[in-house]
Amino acid sequence: MADDFSFEITEKLGVLSEGKGGWTVELNKVSWGGRPSKWDIRPWSPDHQKMGKGITLTDDEIASLKSLLEKIS
Repeated sequence: MADDFSFEITEKLGVLSEGKGGWTVELNKVSWGGRPSKWDIRPWSPDHQKMGKGITLTDDEIASLKSLLEKIS
């Protein structure tokens, strides 16, 4: 089953922070398993071959998050 795991970063939007060893927390559009790309926030190794735990959001979810964040002053 693990052999079927695949991903492709289809759009790099930006780095939110950088940690030890060059790992960065990034906002990207990622296609998981050949499915349509979704918004994704997670830590990535410098070569983008390893990743940490993150969150993947649909277009509707990212729009809701954006609305919530705009309320923060």
